[in-house]
Amino acid sequence: MGDPTGKNIDNTGKMYGYAGKILRLDLTHQKTEVIPSSKYLPEYIGGRALCNKIFWDEVKEEVGAFDPKNKLIFATGATTATGIPTGGRCIMGGVGAATFPEQYTYGSCGGFFGSLLKLAGYDALIIEGKAPEHTYVFIEDDKVEFLNADYLWGKIVTDTQEAIREKHGEDVHSIVIGPAGENLCRNAMVVTCLDLSFSKSGFGAVFGSKNLKAITVRGNGSITPGDIPKIMELRKKMCGAEHIPNPVKKEPGLASTVAKVAAPGGSYDCGRVACSPGCTSRCERVIMDQPSPFYDEHVNQVEKCVSVYLFHMKKDIPFRHTLFMASKYNNRSIGMSKSFPVPPDKNDPDYDLIYSAVADTVNYYEPNWERGAMLGQLCSEYGLDKWEIGIFAMAWLAMCRAEGLLDELDFGMEPDVNNIDFVKKFVDDLVYRRGLGDVFAEGMARAIRKLGKAKFGDTIYHGRFSDDGEQKDIPVSLETSWGGCGHWQGRGLNGTPKWVWIMNNLLCMLNTRDALSGGHPQQTPDEMREYFKEDPQVFRSRSMVERVLLTEKLSIIKDSVTSCEWQAPDLFWPTMETELYNAATGLDLTPEELLARADRARLLFRAILMRSYHRDRDLEVENVYPMMTYPDLHGETATWDDWNDTVDLYYSIVGWDRAHGWPYRETWEAAGLGDVADELEALGKVPAREDTSYVRKPNPIGR
Repeated sequence: MGDPTGKNIDNTGKMYGYAGKILRLDLTHQKTEVIPSSKYLPEYIGGRALCNKIFWDEVKEEVGAFDPKNKLIFATGATTATGIPTGGRCIMGGVGAATFPEQYTYGSCGGFFGSLLKLAGYDALIIEGKAPEHTYVFIEDDKVEFLNADYLWGKIVTDTQEAIREKHGEDVHSIVIGPAGENLCRNAMVVTCLDLSFSKSGFGAVFGSKNLKAITVRGNGSITPGDIPKIMELRKKMCGAEHIPNPVKKEPGLASTVAKVAAPGGSYDCGRVACSPGCTSRCERVIMDQPSPFYDEHVNQVEKCVSVYLFHMKKDIPFRHTLFMASKYNNRSIGMSKSFPVPPDKNDPDYDLIYSAVADTVNYYEPNWERGAMLGQLCSEYGLDKWEIGIFAMAWLAMCRAEGLLDELDFGMEPDVNNIDFVKKFVDDLVYRRGLGDVFAEGMARAIRKLGKAKFGDTIYHGRFSDDGEQKDIPVSLETSWGGCGHWQGRGLNGTPKWVWIMNNLLCMLNTRDALSGGHPQQTPDEMREYFKEDPQVFRSRSMVERVLLTEKLSIIKDSVTSCEWQAPDLFWPTMETELYNAATGLDLTPEELLARADRARLLFRAILMRSYHRDRDLEVENVYPMMTYPDLHGETATWDDWNDTVDLYYSIVGWDRAHGWPYRETWEAAGLGDVADELEALGKVPAREDTSYVRKPNPIGR
């Protein structure tokens, strides 16, 4: 494929911004194959777009997460290892163990591993098969070894990383799994460093199913960007306010938007770090000098937004419009990037709107410093998704106990999530599949169904109240879509107003995982007001649905170029992603051309789900709709017709038929995917252009 213009090639024939090779790791036969990156790049950008293309080409049948035929594609982006801020992120795609049902999905991760892989000469890895014994892979430039991992098997994440460095040197970086992945816990993570992980899709369990403990890399090469002066300009412009000293400072308790959770002694050491090489943003919190469930000495732990919930969940984090809205006075990416830590400008005419806050009182568990610190470390070291364990499981246990549902279940002790000893036992039992832990190791969605969904999923919890004290009933399960726990979807956690949760539920419906951990829809106050002008109920606002579509594309660009959720998108610098990509590759794409490549990747994602995982309108609508029938923090819900009208509007905008949610042939061809249309048409999955016979089915859940 390559670049027909030649602008992406230097005078030695090497691609600007890319390493030039893709490495196939055949675990079954312990063999490798090198594929020229020009087969896919730069047309498929890198990152998620590259993952989608390779998976579509190579996995043509329905395979399960633990099937050796499942392939994991690890892909870097064009900006990785170029010095562009936030460009160290990387993407992994494949069939996930966490998704319910199992489907093709993806995850993203920061850290240094992606940069080292490119310096070793590779833009991507294709991981396939199953190793005959416990294995890890060591890559040093052209040298690739499949090594016995018996000495690593059973170790927690930090001990695994330390053992690898002791053997191969301090300059290597690894992606590893902990005991959770080894024991095929469906929400196991693949972890690199600083608590950076592929956490949303259960790829740690897929590693475990392949007998793969780790991949380690040392890279001695270099990546040449296309426009070095432009990169220097971008380094000065991006996150300019973040060029500040990074001292360790004392703060009283755990700073959060909800409560002060006192650390022992009343304070803790707090530092701010960057997670990837070349990054100028200091966006994560290091909580230092914590007691550890694994070591006698105290440890430092990098915690992110999810971790505030580990310390307390009596009251939900208040929703602030800053997360989804920016103005020219307060230009923020998800609330805290460009101007962070500069305070908001109170002269902003939209200040009251943007910084207003509302929250639910959920009464799941009381603030507790030691409990939160321990739970965070258990998840990090065992390699477990903190969202699944720290939020979904803990909230479920709290709600079920309050409603008297746990009496018949034997946890080996009283199931009280305020009790540190119980929390540790619950996580230990889950990781090592002891007793009821074997059930919960399958993930909360599957565990609830095995225990009995009518009782353990649909029973109403009566302990949730809005700010005005009105009881707002929700089910004891926080599941919203594809087996995941709700995230900014309006109920039981991350309460939001209706216009936000409509957008977020649509994004998650079209996905296979939580779409909101890396793709928040962002708009200006005036755009938000336009939604209400078009439809006071918002469900039928065309501009709102168009913003959802744009969010999908921008999220793919962010995962393909790559850049960071703290940095992109920027509503007031709409050419930023294109400038990043062009500086890295030497190309001169317009923003519209880059969006078109992202749209092709979006459609390839749809094609994979259609061909192998039976995705259609009914499956999607019925998966995401039920939770919206329960009240949000303002008591608002969605009717069956409300939600289906939103879906119809999306289909009309993107060129999909209403009956199946499948793209028309002209939609595929407009994206340059005529060959994809041919394959889907042979399967009977390219609808006729006229669908006037479609009749909406009745509400299947009756509420």
